[in-house]
Amino acid sequence: MSGSVTLAYDYPLLGVFWTTFWLFMWMLWFFLLFRVIGDVFRDDGLNGWAKAGWIIFVLVLPLIGVLIYVLVRGRGMGRREVHKAQAQQEAFDDYVRRTAATGTVRTSQADELAKLSRIKERGDISDDEFQRAKDKILH
Repeated sequence: MSGSVTLAYDYPLLGVFWTTFWLFMWMLWFFLLFRVIGDVFRDDGLNGWAKAGWIIFVLVLPLIGVLIYVLVRGRGMGRREVHKAQAQQEAFDDYVRRTAATGTVRTSQADELAKLSRIKERGDISDDEFQRAKDKILH
């Protein structure tokens, strides 16, 4: 063995903390970069040239570009994110309402058919009246 070997106990604890800090900062940086790029594409107020300009600026001068974007358009980023969350919540609520209403209609149709069947069994309505009422309930 001619080269030097660095063992784990040769790496100081402060070095581990420093490396962890820089790793965390890089992950945070990439998260912010992708968040900015996503916001650029999500913004309907920007035309195609403005979007291309921001993307080029962010990719050519990443640190300065992202910081300037956050300073200039940061408030709008927050509003767009809130608007997106509200739209998703409204879509979910609408889906739940439609699904719940469909279940209620089926239950009420079944109840109405059961009542209609009981009325027919008692002899209060004829077979023809029963069929017309049944068709009306089902359609």
